[in-house]
Amino acid sequence: MTKQPNILLITSDQQRADCNGFENPDVRTPHIDRLAREGTRFSACITPNLVCQPSRASILTGQLPLTHGVWDNGVDLDPHVGERGFAGALGRAGYDTAFIGKAHFSTRATFEPTGTPECNKSQAKYGPAWFGPYMGFQHVELTVLGHMHRTRPLERPPAGHYERWLISRGRDEEALKLWAASTRPDAGAAQTWHSGLPVAWHSSTWIGDRAIDWLKTRPQDRPFCAWVSFPDPHHPFDCPEPWSVMYDPKSVRLPTHRKRDLERRPWWHKASLEGKPQLADPAMLKFRAEGSRVSDQSDAQLAEMTANYYGMISLIDHNVGRILTALDDLNLAPDTLVVYTTDHGELLGNHGLYLKGPTPYEDLMRVTLVARGPRVTPGRVIGEPVATMDLAATFCDIAGAARGHDMQARSLAPLLAGAPETRDCAYSEWYVHPSRCGVALKLRTVRKKNWKCTFELASGAGEMYDLANDPQEMQNLFDDPGYSKVRKELEDMMRARPGKLKETLAEPIGMA
Repeated sequence: MTKQPNILLITSDQQRADCNGFENPDVRTPHIDRLAREGTRFSACITPNLVCQPSRASILTGQLPLTHGVWDNGVDLDPHVGERGFAGALGRAGYDTAFIGKAHFSTRATFEPTGTPECNKSQAKYGPAWFGPYMGFQHVELTVLGHMHRTRPLERPPAGHYERWLISRGRDEEALKLWAASTRPDAGAAQTWHSGLPVAWHSSTWIGDRAIDWLKTRPQDRPFCAWVSFPDPHHPFDCPEPWSVMYDPKSVRLPTHRKRDLERRPWWHKASLEGKPQLADPAMLKFRAEGSRVSDQSDAQLAEMTANYYGMISLIDHNVGRILTALDDLNLAPDTLVVYTTDHGELLGNHGLYLKGPTPYEDLMRVTLVARGPRVTPGRVIGEPVATMDLAATFCDIAGAARGHDMQARSLAPLLAGAPETRDCAYSEWYVHPSRCGVALKLRTVRKKNWKCTFELASGAGEMYDLANDPQEMQNLFDDPGYSKVRKELEDMMRARPGKLKETLAEPIGMA
């Protein structure tokens, strides 16, 4: 019997696909670049959703959001569904499973206690001795908050292993004070500062430390499957020195098209920017306004934001390198499939937009996906359309584990092994709740190798781009009669979406 390989999934949060050295020489990611050189890279991988919670649930379950039911942030993944994802499947197949870092399978900022380990109102149930199980993972160490806001104090007791550890650093919660203080003059960029938090206390360092410790101390008689999840470079852009000064804002190249061009776009682009989030809780409304929208930035402000964002990525890469070194030192590397990806991208000023939202440009939808290890062809770049949810089926396939439920995911194992397999399309979908931007949307996207089309089902509007000839997505061809045949083909693919649609979608129980 062939030995079961170890599986190490490493993810970031809100990292653009073009923010790695192998696509963008301005960004220094030597360790992720090494994974790409020694393994296979997917250049047309998309996320199944444009925000955190649904996309992470899809990675775990191998299902599209409208099948697993997490259709927007603030909607919890049903534990019975989560436990049948790849972690539960591999655990039943004899794997030692662990999750370290940001999970976001459940909502943190809730209206009422929900009882999950990620809920900020349910922490009385989860003390320092709790380490899982959770969503099929046997061992769990969580970074629940991840993205702290200066104007919102950390809850007591704090949610998450990292947050409890962080407030114990120094005297009189010194770590929180240092984190919120800037070591450089404020340049005015939105949600951006040079955090005074020591790098040794940063979440990226903590996650690297905990992952390495787990690799060293886990049982050696079983293969392992671990998901190591960094919460950066998600906003706020609060990178600590020296990483925050690694990139000179004056040398940062900005997007060519960094002015809003809403007249080119379908109606919901403008509506989602101008709509008022619909929430009953004023405190939650303030949180949404602070956390999810950015006013127009000057070129200097955008450059400052971008330089800090790049620094956050390089700090993650540094810790990826530490983990890869640990695999080498423990003689685990030859038998370990290492995958690096993220949950979704970041607009970062392109088309005059920032952060994320229901504007499915490639900046948000296309994500990094690299893999290295046994049964992976080195030095290969694959341009077939795939999605991060395909990882669930891939891990089950490689481990020889039975899938716990029906998946829309397709295993990437043949492509990784070098097979000349082709893919018709990949899917992304997002039913946007009015609590996000004041407008309800039903977005379904089909991404082919060179075409992408998003349909807003309630209104019949849409946008379609020829990615081969218009990679900047400047010409919306959705209503162009000269491309009606292409639109019809993409619409037929969208209607033929695999898997069942969940009949009843739960209302959000919080914000994120």
